[in-house]
Amino acid sequence: MPPPSPVRYDPSVETLHPQEAEIGASILDSMRKVREKTFEDYGHAVRSVHAKSHGVLKGKLHVPPGLPPVLAQGLFARPGTYPVVMRLSTTPGDILDDSISTPRGVSIKVSDVEGERLPGSEGATTQDFVLVNGPAFQSSPKTFAQNLKLLEKTTDRLDRTKKVVSTVSRGLESLIEAFGGESAKLKALGGHPETHILGETFFSQAPIRYGDYIAKVSVAPVSLELKELKDAPLDLKGKPDGIREAVVDFFHRHGGEWEIRVQLCTDLETMPVEDASVLWPEEESPYISVGRITIAPQEAWSEDKVAAIDEGLSFSPWHGLAAHRPLGVIMRLRRKAYEASAAFRAAHNGHVIEEPKTLDAIPV
Repeated sequence: MPPPSPVRYDPSVETLHPQEAEIGASILDSMRKVREKTFEDYGHAVRSVHAKSHGVLKGKLHVPPGLPPVLAQGLFARPGTYPVVMRLSTTPGDILDDSISTPRGVSIKVSDVEGERLPGSEGATTQDFVLVNGPAFQSSPKTFAQNLKLLEKTTDRLDRTKKVVSTVSRGLESLIEAFGGESAKLKALGGHPETHILGETFFSQAPIRYGDYIAKVSVAPVSLELKELKDAPLDLKGKPDGIREAVVDFFHRHGGEWEIRVQLCTDLETMPVEDASVLWPEEESPYISVGRITIAPQEAWSEDKVAAIDEGLSFSPWHGLAAHRPLGVIMRLRRKAYEASAAFRAAHNGHVIEEPKTLDAIPV
């Protein structure tokens, strides 16, 4: 059951950070330098963060009938079935061996979605969710910008011809220390070394508008085969693409199902909009299922699907409905950063990146 008194959305729930413009400029500069360095080394433009893909999937999102009015909002206002694609990934901007532990993410694009659009997303019919496997952001916006400088320096000094992985490891350790320096902090940030990515639960970390209300979003595995992979060990020694290999092997043999869940804001003091580092207490407002993603057995990594999904699409929480407007400083900072990353890839790879009118042409 949903909580009895969720907070109603009002534009006043957002307040600009006093250094937002300065922080945003620093983030854009760091991400630009990462993109330029990786393009110089690879001869191919990749994303500034979450550059490495481990699986590209096509399936369906099912919105059930009978959701209570407080949950029947935006995309989930009416029952129906929507085409969806998913991209499983890890950070940072370098294409690192999978044995180096970094946060994990999933990006989801739903198509055939009708309704008033977000600015910059007019004319499209998609709704994106960009999630990572840690429930809270674990840093302030200013600290995040400073940590990106560490990532920028790490990227700059990587000698790929010699595969100096230890250099990257040291750089990532510095980045992790900036987030708290303990394995518990790394886990909260999203790092789960040597485990299967398909057992993860993913989170928006920052809130979005949820129609008349405010919510954080989560995607959690619910089919038995996926749930069995929670914290399941994965031997990545000598397997630079071991996570991808495991994902491909799984979907050769199984399908999978995830729930999309929302956590409604019930108290702006304990569940702030602007501070994404605050973990919203689930005892006050639990995550509640509002839909289910179903993926049939399929080829999770093929030349055609990589071209269509990994190269041909960009994912951003700002692709979507006005009813799901991203909220808070972290989400506002992401807008220009994601736009710049997509524009750079399109310009340097000669591959048009635009919101699809349909996902029908993407192979299963």
